[in-house]
Amino acid sequence: MIAGVKITPLRQFLDERGKVMHMLKVGDAAFQQFGEIYFSCVYPGAIKGWHIHKEMTLNYAVPHGHIKFVLYDERPASTTRGEIQEIFMGPDNHCLVTVPPLVWNGFKGIGDETAVVANCATIPHSPDEIERRDPFDPSIPYDWALKHR
Repeated sequence: MIAGVKITPLRQFLDERGKVMHMLKVGDAAFQQFGEIYFSCVYPGAIKGWHIHKEMTLNYAVPHGHIKFVLYDERPASTTRGEIQEIFMGPDNHCLVTVPPLVWNGFKGIGDETAVVANCATIPHSPDEIERRDPFDPSIPYDWALKHR
């Protein structure tokens, strides 16, 4: 597990009408402050990554579809520098993943339907605050291919 990354299981309330899926509220341990909420849709097999935020803390949940969420720690003083972490997210693993600033992250749509990734960020998006790399940039030692274990 990468230092500073938190995975919080989330509750779902189901009945014959459907369900309610919790994400984040004031008073939750993961809540810091509100900046903005946005939704990123990713098609099966598509990759959105790599990116890093200099100030923003991310709070991701996936209420629809499935993703492989991948983090890479390049922070010089981190105890987990050089580590990769994979988290498979979707309604069957309904969780909140909190990502601190300066941790590289990206995700790949998996399965056969578009995934919806919700992010409750601590600050509003600013193009000066984000840095991006190609998903296949060799400086991040990760292979996005399907792994048959």
